[in-house]
Amino acid sequence: MKTTRFNIISKNILSGIFAAMILLSVNSCSKSVSFLTSSVVPAARGTVKIKVDNNKNYSIDISLSDLAEVSRLNPPRLTYIVWMVTDHELTKNIGQLKSSMSFMSKRLKGTFRTVSSDKPIKIFITAEDDANIQYPGNQVMLSTDAFQL
Repeated sequence: MKTTRFNIISKNILSGIFAAMILLSVNSCSKSVSFLTSSVVPAARGTVKIKVDNNKNYSIDISLSDLAEVSRLNPPRLTYIVWMVTDHELTKNIGQLKSSMSFMSKRLKGTFRTVSSDKPIKIFITAEDDANIQYPGNQVMLSTDAFQL
């Protein structure tokens, strides 16, 4: 009877250790980076989550809150554009930020999700008049520090 109980406890402990190892290995493939406080929109807050998939592609998820509406900026703009600096020191337009107001809140929120084969080392957001622009303007709204994956 004591041996059976010992075996059950041992199996539970080993199962817990195995589950913890799996969780740690999954977490080790992702990185979360916060945006720096902006002098242009100081209330804006956000994070970038980057994960590497099995094909060595980089999944980039951005969540932002307390953004200013682009039409209220000085000068007014049409859209927010997300830029990525790659490990080869290239700056790429990776897309347009989706923004919305919550039903029960006046806080403007933004989300962005993309996948890239290039390794990001820095993410920043600018306010622009054209979503297809190839080079960032000088109105940087939010930026991360350079990071390592």
